[in-house]
Amino acid sequence: MPVKVQRYIAILSVILFAAKMLAWWLTHSVTILTDALEGIVNMVAGFLGLYSVILSARPRDTNHPYGHGKVEFISAGVEGTLIVIAGCVIVLEAASHLMHPATLSHLNTGLVIVSAAGIINYLGGSWAMRQGKAHHSLVLESAGAHLVTDAYSTLAVIIGVSVMLLTGNKWPWLDSVVALFFAAITIRTGYLVLRRSVSGMMDEMDLNTLKAIIDLLQKNRPPQWVDLHNLRVIRYGSLMHIDAHLTLPYYQQVADADREIHAMEDLIKTQFGDAVELFIHIDGCMPYQCHLCAMPDCKKRKSPLQSQIQWNTTNVWEDVKHGRIAAGE
Repeated sequence: MPVKVQRYIAILSVILFAAKMLAWWLTHSVTILTDALEGIVNMVAGFLGLYSVILSARPRDTNHPYGHGKVEFISAGVEGTLIVIAGCVIVLEAASHLMHPATLSHLNTGLVIVSAAGIINYLGGSWAMRQGKAHHSLVLESAGAHLVTDAYSTLAVIIGVSVMLLTGNKWPWLDSVVALFFAAITIRTGYLVLRRSVSGMMDEMDLNTLKAIIDLLQKNRPPQWVDLHNLRVIRYGSLMHIDAHLTLPYYQQVADADREIHAMEDLIKTQFGDAVELFIHIDGCMPYQCHLCAMPDCKKRKSPLQSQIQWNTTNVWEDVKHGRIAAGE
């Protein structure tokens, strides 16, 4: 599905770019030209995104044991860079036309073309964002956000051109002022896309996802899950990679530990889907953890239960067994 969506986005970017260039050719408006220049970025990003979605869908191999999903971060980074460059070009063009305003014509026709393009951009971008979130595709989310932002920028263009029509183009400098406003929105969009791309390549923790996983495990926690720590969550395209240390009663057999790991995996997949890769390191419980353990009728217990550690984003990510510090070990 992500490949199909991105293919539509790429085709749409070509059609909208041609329409906006036609509008600029008819009107000679720098505001419309800046909107058209954004279309170049849309085309490059659309086809680059299509390539990255196809590549990220490939299964992992010996050269890429974690799959190819991170190519989406590279694609998003290139797209963000292109958006920022487009914004800077718009600033230069707007500044030049501000000092030397051009004669405008056929604004009515240009307004109709740009308005239609803006509506299509918004609808296509909203659809792409929904599909991106549904399939955990950063490329689709970035492309959709870009198209929606482009639609908002087009709205600014429409307002500027409409004002020029109503005033009979008495204020030719208004064309460049609107273009500068459009450039600011474009540069900000590029920065946000770049920021998310870098975060992904640096494996920055998604706190919302981490909290959702911890809350799910805490809510459905059986007594034998004595402790959970060193929990880490990374996304590679649509694949969610989770690894953690799970403490179980030390006297349990390997088969028991295997059963608990599969139980945790099945639990996580009920909420996050099958694209989950779980790696669990098993620790045997220690005597200093007895006061945190809720195992009933444990014959190996060294001290009575006081209270369980409530797992949260503050204590589960740390690489240390709970109860160890309190015991002075």
